[in-house]
Amino acid sequence: MTATRGLEGVVAATTSVSSIIDDTLTYVGYNIDDLAENASFEEVIYLLWHRRLPTKAELVELKNQLSENYEIPQEIIDHFKMYPIDKVHPMAALRTAVSFLGLYDEEADDMSDEANYRKAIRLQAKMPALVTTFARIRKGLEPIAPNKNLSFAANFLYMLNGKEPESIEEEAFNKALILHADHELNASTFTARVCVATLSDIYSGITSAIGALKGPLHGGANEQVMKMLTEIDSVENVEPYIRKKLDNKEKIMGFGHRVYRKGDPRAKHLKEMSRKLTALRGEPKWFEISTRIEEIVTSEKGLPPNVDFYSASVYHSLGIDHDLFTPIFAVSRVSGWLAHILEQYENNRLIRPRAEYVGPSKQVYVPLEDR
Repeated sequence: MTATRGLEGVVAATTSVSSIIDDTLTYVGYNIDDLAENASFEEVIYLLWHRRLPTKAELVELKNQLSENYEIPQEIIDHFKMYPIDKVHPMAALRTAVSFLGLYDEEADDMSDEANYRKAIRLQAKMPALVTTFARIRKGLEPIAPNKNLSFAANFLYMLNGKEPESIEEEAFNKALILHADHELNASTFTARVCVATLSDIYSGITSAIGALKGPLHGGANEQVMKMLTEIDSVENVEPYIRKKLDNKEKIMGFGHRVYRKGDPRAKHLKEMSRKLTALRGEPKWFEISTRIEEIVTSEKGLPPNVDFYSASVYHSLGIDHDLFTPIFAVSRVSGWLAHILEQYENNRLIRPRAEYVGPSKQVYVPLEDR
């Protein structure tokens, strides 16, 4: 047996949820461009979970099911207030809160299909409240109750900022949620499937996935992109900053992708929203800095931007704290995680690969007194 580093190129599962073929991303066969331009995030949730788009009645039913489950238990809110706020990253808070949430679900260990679907609804619905509640509590603000008349995207921004978003803000956030919803067998999705393949519960699977997403080589990349943009601060500083990184062979976050060769198809949608939102906010410099970085890195390294690169300036322009970027990724990606978890349960087999041993051999035990 020979190991493949990082499992690159290894096909580890079959799925009907999403695909990446010839640099084209599809959800259940629908091109991501088509969905980003035309669909609501709620439609995409339904599509991922049911493998088809909903009828009007089915979409209304899903929206009602989600809105009825938006609120989180008071115990979770009280628990947030006990965290060492100045030391806790929001992803750590979210990981803990999702696990804690499972303690208050009477169906947590009911593995029937019907119970698992109801848990999927509850988890998807409560993720925005988990993120926005923690975000407000750490600033000394009270949580804002959800507005059940708003879309999923608009409601998140409302609970975070305390005001209903403008239409372009809702459009941008809806697109971001759709673009991040699923991405074949990425690290966090694979983690979730490995976890539930042991027939562990959904809350364990999602908690595991959040742990994987937390890393800067996965979901944490967009936070690092905004850190870079802030450090550069002006278009004039782009060239020396990026040249120095290239000369030192440092990784530039937000560029390249393991499974894309010609470029991430999701990036162009967020690039356009970045252009519009930074102009609306009177801060076009963030878009201008980003495009100049793209020019240099693509020219010098042949690496196009991925979805993380322009999502950074989009989220910044929506008034979102930079360390909330990855939790927002989770708010979207939980839809895909849940789709894969439900699919894993449908035709389960324990995921148990082998390893290539490269350590010493034929060793003989030496008694302690002789060592």
